[in-house]
Amino acid sequence: MKGTVGELGEFGLIEKLTSRLTSTPAVRIGPGDDAAVVSAPDRRVVASTDILLEGRHFRRDWSTAYDVGRKAAAQNLADIAAMGAVPTALLLGLVVPAELPVTWATELMDGIRDECQVAGAAVVGGDVVRGDLITVAITALGDLRNHEPVTRGGARPGDVVAYTGWLGWSAAGHAVLSRGFRSPRAFVEAHRRPEPPYHAGPAAAGLGATAMCDISDGLVADLGHIAEASKVRIDLRSGLIDIPSQMSDIGQAVGVDPLQWVLTGGEDHAIVATFPPDAKLPARWKVIGEVLNPSALPQVTVDGAPWTNKGGWDHFGDIEDGNRPPGR
Repeated sequence: MKGTVGELGEFGLIEKLTSRLTSTPAVRIGPGDDAAVVSAPDRRVVASTDILLEGRHFRRDWSTAYDVGRKAAAQNLADIAAMGAVPTALLLGLVVPAELPVTWATELMDGIRDECQVAGAAVVGGDVVRGDLITVAITALGDLRNHEPVTRGGARPGDVVAYTGWLGWSAAGHAVLSRGFRSPRAFVEAHRRPEPPYHAGPAAAGLGATAMCDISDGLVADLGHIAEASKVRIDLRSGLIDIPSQMSDIGQAVGVDPLQWVLTGGEDHAIVATFPPDAKLPARWKVIGEVLNPSALPQVTVDGAPWTNKGGWDHFGDIEDGNRPPGR
C-alpha cells in the first residue's frame, strides 16, 4: 500500500475503500457503477444528509479515523430512525488532502462500514475529492416499511414526552477532552463515538409516537423544533431526568451544572418523542415531560419556566458555548 492518498491516486483510493465494504439484501447494485440501486419495498425513500468538517466537528488528536467514521455514519442513520424508518443505505462524499495517510482513510471507511452494520445498512457509493481539510459528507437512506413517517409536527396537548438513549454524555466527554484528560472513558467514548438507539425509532412509531426527532443539537433545542412545528408548548421536569453520578462528578470538577449538558449538550443522538398519554411505553423509554397548549409562542420550558442558560447548537450563531464542541 502506498503511503499517502496522493501517491495512491483517486481510483486507487476508491478501490482500496470499496474493497472493505459489506452489503445487505437491500442493495441491488453497490459501488462501482454510475449510481447504486437500493430496493425500496415501501415505494418511499427516507433521506438525510450531513457534513463533518475537520476542526469543527472532529479533531484528529481527540478521535481516531475509525471513531470519526462511526460518528459520521451514526448521526445520519439516527435521523432515519427518528422518522420511524429502518436505515438501508449510505453514500459517502470524502474530501482529503493529498498528504493524508492511506491508513487514515481506510480506518475511516472501516468505522463507517461497522456503524452501518449496527444499523442494518450498507455503504453503496460515493465520491472522493482532493481538498485542504478533511470533509466527510454522508447521505443516508431508509425504508418506512409501510408505516407513516413520524414528523416533528404531530405533538398534541396532553401527550407525554419521553426519550431513550443517552443525554449529556457527549458534552461531558467534550468537557473532559478539552481539559486534556481521557477519563472517565465512558463519557469520552460517548463524544467520540455515539450509540444511537436505531431500533427505537421504528419501535416508537409502532407505539403510536405523534412526533419524534433525534437529539443532535440539544434536548431543549430539538424539542423546540417539535414545539414550533406542532404549535405547542413542551414542559420538561428536571427531576425526572436521570443524571449519572459520574456526570455529576465531572460537572463538579469543571464547574458546570450537569443539567446543562443534559438539556443542551447534543450529539448523543438519543431519540425523543411525544406519545398519547395512554401509550404503553417499555421501560427503555423515560417520561420526562408533557405537551401543553402554547401560552404564547410555541416553546420549551423546564419546570414551568423558560430555559435561559446558553446551549443548543446553531452553526451561524454569534456566540459559541464553551462547553460544546467547536461544531455539530
